Amino acid sequence: MVSDTEILAFFRGELSRQVNRKLQTVPLELETLLQDYAPADELPYVISDYSNKYGVDVSALDMRNYFPWENLPLTTRLFKGRNFRASVIANRKPLTVKMFAESARAGRWLYD
Repeated sequence: MVSDTEILAFFRGELSRQVNRKLQTVPLELETLLQDYAPADELPYVISDYSNKYGVDVSALDMRNYFPWENLPLTTRLFKGRNFRASVIANRKPLTVKMFAESARAGRWLYD
């Protein structure tokens, strides 16, 4: 059985480390929102490695639920304004390492 700490160690090893304004490393925890921690273009590669290593079927994982801003047309992103962007980000689903740990134990993606 896969533990939370094993999955957390995997993600800590795969994702780029984030630093704050004081140049201190921000630790990745089980409940950290991955949307705020990792770049959207890095996560698909990490998720693919996770799927291969732990044998988890992630075909049901729809990244548009977790990164709605990335999927909007460029003109919409440019001309709708900050309030529109804030509302889109506020309505996104959370994506955490804990979700991946629970899915690893089940053998398939449990969310969406």
